[in-house]
Amino acid sequence: MPYKPHDPSSPIQIPTSELNVLEYWNEIDAFKTSQKLSEGKPEFSFFDGPPFATGKPHYGHLLAGTIKDVVTRHAHATGHHVERRFGWDTHGLPVEHEIDKQLGITGKADVLAMGIDKYNAACREIVMRYSGEWQYTVERMGRWIDFDTGYKTLDPSYMESVWWVFGQLWEKGQVYRGLKVMPYSTGCTTPLSNFEAGEDYRDVRDPAVTVSFPLADDPNTSLLAWTTTPYTLPSNLALCVNPDFTYIKVHDVERNTNFILLEKLLGTVYKDYVPAGAAAATGKKADAKKKKDDKEEEPKFKIVGSFQGKDMVGWRYVPMFDYFTEQYEDRAFRVLADGYVTDSSGTGIVHQAPSFGEDDHRICVAHGIVRDDEIPPCPIDESGKFTSEVPEYQGRYVKEADKDIMKHLKEKNRLITQGDITHSYPFCWRSGTPLLYRAIPCWFVRVANMSDKLVALNEKTRWVPAAVGENRFGNWLKNARDWNISRNRYWGTPMPLWASEDMKEVVCVSSVAQLEELSGLTGIKDLHRESIDQITIPSKQGKGDLKRIEEVFDCWFESGSMPYAQSHYPFENEARFKKSFPADFVSEGIDQTRGWFYTLLVLGAHLFDKAPWKNLIVTGLVLAADGKKMSKKLKNYPDPMEIVSKFGADCVRLFLVNSPVVRGDNLRFREEGVREILTSVILKWINSLNFYLGQVELYEQASGKKFVYDPEAAKSQNVMDRWILASCQTLIQHVDQEMSAYRLYTVIPKLLDLIADLTNWYIRFNRTRLKGSGGEEDTLSALNTLYEALFTLCLTMSSFTPYTSEMVYQSLRASSPAPKEGEDVRSVHFLPFPAMRKEYYDPVIERQVKRMRAVIELGRVIRDRKTLRTKMPLKELIIFHHDQEYLDDVRSLDSYITAELNVVSITYTSDESAVGIKYRASADYSVLGRKLRKDIGKVRTGIPALDSSACKAFLADKRVQVNGVELVDGDLFIARYVEQSEEDKKAFESDTDGDVIVLLDIRMYAELEGQSLIRSLTARVNKLRKEAGLKPVDKVDVVYEFDEGEEDALRGAIPGNEEMLEKAIGTVPVPASQSNGGGKLLGTEKRVKEAESGGKEEKYTLSLFGRD
Repeated sequence: MPYKPHDPSSPIQIPTSELNVLEYWNEIDAFKTSQKLSEGKPEFSFFDGPPFATGKPHYGHLLAGTIKDVVTRHAHATGHHVERRFGWDTHGLPVEHEIDKQLGITGKADVLAMGIDKYNAACREIVMRYSGEWQYTVERMGRWIDFDTGYKTLDPSYMESVWWVFGQLWEKGQVYRGLKVMPYSTGCTTPLSNFEAGEDYRDVRDPAVTVSFPLADDPNTSLLAWTTTPYTLPSNLALCVNPDFTYIKVHDVERNTNFILLEKLLGTVYKDYVPAGAAAATGKKADAKKKKDDKEEEPKFKIVGSFQGKDMVGWRYVPMFDYFTEQYEDRAFRVLADGYVTDSSGTGIVHQAPSFGEDDHRICVAHGIVRDDEIPPCPIDESGKFTSEVPEYQGRYVKEADKDIMKHLKEKNRLITQGDITHSYPFCWRSGTPLLYRAIPCWFVRVANMSDKLVALNEKTRWVPAAVGENRFGNWLKNARDWNISRNRYWGTPMPLWASEDMKEVVCVSSVAQLEELSGLTGIKDLHRESIDQITIPSKQGKGDLKRIEEVFDCWFESGSMPYAQSHYPFENEARFKKSFPADFVSEGIDQTRGWFYTLLVLGAHLFDKAPWKNLIVTGLVLAADGKKMSKKLKNYPDPMEIVSKFGADCVRLFLVNSPVVRGDNLRFREEGVREILTSVILKWINSLNFYLGQVELYEQASGKKFVYDPEAAKSQNVMDRWILASCQTLIQHVDQEMSAYRLYTVIPKLLDLIADLTNWYIRFNRTRLKGSGGEEDTLSALNTLYEALFTLCLTMSSFTPYTSEMVYQSLRASSPAPKEGEDVRSVHFLPFPAMRKEYYDPVIERQVKRMRAVIELGRVIRDRKTLRTKMPLKELIIFHHDQEYLDDVRSLDSYITAELNVVSITYTSDESAVGIKYRASADYSVLGRKLRKDIGKVRTGIPALDSSACKAFLADKRVQVNGVELVDGDLFIARYVEQSEEDKKAFESDTDGDVIVLLDIRMYAELEGQSLIRSLTARVNKLRKEAGLKPVDKVDVVYEFDEGEEDALRGAIPGNEEMLEKAIGTVPVPASQSNGGGKLLGTEKRVKEAESGGKEEKYTLSLFGRD
């Protein structure tokens, strides 16, 4: 089916046009066809991070998909074969959490009662819940990627490769089972990795209590410890001091007991106490007394002794609770010392519960309180509730039990102070429940011992933007800790370890074939828990049957294995894998610096001593318009597909890619921004195409010949032709260079500039040429140029705006030359990225036009400021610049300036005195202030006082004294301006862009008003033709009729301008009194705003009549 042609005479609906393109792509199987066309070309490899299909795509997914599509399309267009396979992340907490909510699962007992097979079957049912929506969204966004051969992490082939990855780490001795205090999610009943724990920090209020631990041999003296987790006190086994601190013993007068703590932190217990150091700084008196009603009372405490922390080691104290005294009495409940204790808060003595703190566990193991292979007291279950080991609080969620624990301590006189504190606390990124830190037997991959290698490998890769890779990610790598890869869950790839009950014999299985060989079973088809948990392996050490451990892999381990598992490596596709690893390109959001990017790098380094990517684009986050996180609950953002249906996918793509988010910053999504792309970019591009098609039709009708673009045509000598073609070559060079460096954010502005150049400058300045005013040869040259500019835009924009590029390209095909033999030109996406044509490259002409435009834009600003209509001719434009080259550049194009600004003459000068040029200085005080510090005040007052001669001298000398402070080159901005008398201002208005200065004669001259009338007449006729729906080739007669009582001002203006009118509007208007009235009336002008606001000489009405 051929492409439905674009009709330039009908208003275009971009979303409808895109659906037309999409239908055409499906008809010609465009993506697969492009893949076949690129077979045998050099490979460009791309790894796509797999999303979950349990939720619908959001703007972050649209952003990531667009960037991936842009880069891979460009790679294809630059001569590569790019395999693009979609992947699905199907295992892990996101899926299980949905099922737990759906089925009311609260813990392990519920799952076992239901049966792991049924639980996993429920998970399997929902993992692809929104896959249809995903595929529709991805394809509607114009992204080309293969869903048919995509991978899923639940596929047995994928899971087997994950086993192989783990097996390689096992063989290298990089896996171990350790008892470590880990962040634990009670909502998901599983430990999390350290990078997952950092995903969701929130400010919360927690209790802050100071409790006493009486010394065993001096019950009237207590050690004081401060904690924000009262629920950990039943598990206390030790107290820790800093060996280098000096602690004091105070006698509490009110309580008649003694306390030991840091003197600096007495304020924790005695709120009115001012430490000696703080007293000296504030001028207050340090003491232990309190005042009431201005009367001095007795001291609240007295210092009665002091001790070095190291001398306190071994002191024994009375346990807070008796739950674990029998088990640990001989080795616990004593004072330990470690340098991690600080003097910034609390009491300088830290209570140790080795099941609930990483440092607690480390210190207790180091001092023999607990062994490294035993689980310390941890009287809470998987849901965060107290167990029967603490009967008073059994079944209570630990955070909820805090109040009752504090009440109990108060009754025992062990609660010294009670309050609360607001601090940042980690929550589970999936369930939203506060994390607990608890000792858990986990399986770890060694990472800490290779952090230097990770840093070095990462430094060999390219990050865009570089700062994220160097700082955020680089710093994370430098402090990398061993990675907990095990999860006590069900729906995931089971860890392939078969072990004896005592864990002394452990067998790692790396493939299905190995499992069948070791177990004696055959025909294993699935690797999920329900299929393999019952499989045993005979022990080689006489320990009976080895059983698989319960844990499954963290889903991050699975996604990090994607480069290997997507191809079932090493069991299949070995050659393909070796060609694609490491990937040329990956891209995801900044949140993946501690997620997918990290796991990819760790596994790549362990397996192959390589970073698994060469180039990486990291994006910021897409936020709601108010700067908050997008929330379905708050409904603070528009539905993505509604925006696509309203404005088109290309507008959304351009808005996202041409935003700070591609530089790693956050983006506030605004519907208005997408609308602006539609009106200022896409529609202007289409308007340029429509104009071209209209002029081709006009030429073909007038000449009787078909226009076909000639790539071998002689180089045009027209300045604007040379400029726009030179701009095309610069664009091609820029896009090629910047895309090679993956800097998408520098590409889009240049592409948009060319669209603006084409519509706002080239077409505007060449309308009459394209209509045939310069003869057939010149018309062909202009049409050839406009075709090439539009075609270049199609090819350079095709990766960014695939739909619009296709639509414009298809519209150009009618005037395209015949394809070469065997060349498939059915789609713009089958064509290569354009090569720069050196014969068109001309930086001089680009510089000249750039300067000409600067002058024109300044002239327009002056006209707008003084409300001088462009159709009113002005007598003189004065252009000042100190550089003769600049003046010569502008002079070479002065005909365009006189026409555009409607001025009679231009004067060029570099004589400052003739124009009244003066100099003034300014500065960026925020930057200068960091340099000058205390002297910035002198400079701020002195700069406005610098006279013009001093400012001019600074440009030459590069230094100046301002109120005794020397400023040098770079400290000041010097600008030229025109100093005018009040009389001068009545004649000339000036403006500058900081480089060139222009002065425009703003006075009215009677002899120039006739020209204004002709311009106004031409504009009004063209507007009426458009309103009547006429094409450029339609010939009409124009009749005008002045309002009753108004003088016919056109009668004197038209003579001498007949030829110009014929070229501009195709006829010479006549007054109604001279019209023969023979043709059909096609349209009559309604009174327009321009006519109403014009002078009496414009008070007329136009009518159009068809020619017989």
